[in-house]
Amino acid sequence: MAELQGQPGADPTIDRKKGFENIINKYPKIEITMSQTGEFNRTQGKQVMEAFLQAAGDKIDVVYAHNDDMAIGAIQAIKEYGLKPGKDIYLASIDGVRDAFVAMKAGELNSVVECTPLMGPSAFDAMEAAWRGQKLPDWIVNEDGAFRSKDVNQAVLDSRKY
Repeated sequence: MAELQGQPGADPTIDRKKGFENIINKYPKIEITMSQTGEFNRTQGKQVMEAFLQAAGDKIDVVYAHNDDMAIGAIQAIKEYGLKPGKDIYLASIDGVRDAFVAMKAGELNSVVECTPLMGPSAFDAMEAAWRGQKLPDWIVNEDGAFRSKDVNQAVLDSRKY
């Protein structure tokens, strides 16, 4: 497994790496053999994936990207290398941006865990309630989702707001 990390030292990078490792450590046959920062962007995600492919070629089974942009860059590198992303190499990423759903619909990205940036409405509702003197919960959770490529149809794609 290859891992495309986000920006070094950033909380999302630290948390996404730690959370993922907490789960895969339960499966001794799964091993992250390559891990490098792609700085949360497509260009560097592609460059890092190109280096991974040059180093390990057909030995990479899975790519875990800390965000969708790096996964999309990795998809480009995998295609240029002559492999089929989503088939020859399984790809999973985080964020849930529209371009990731386009890649899933095309069968090039296998799964995405959403991390929605659409928190404005719930933040405004909380401020409004506080102004009215209402008691607020200690923690307000915004709903995210997990998506597989086989579940992405045109209606799901059209529903993406970012």
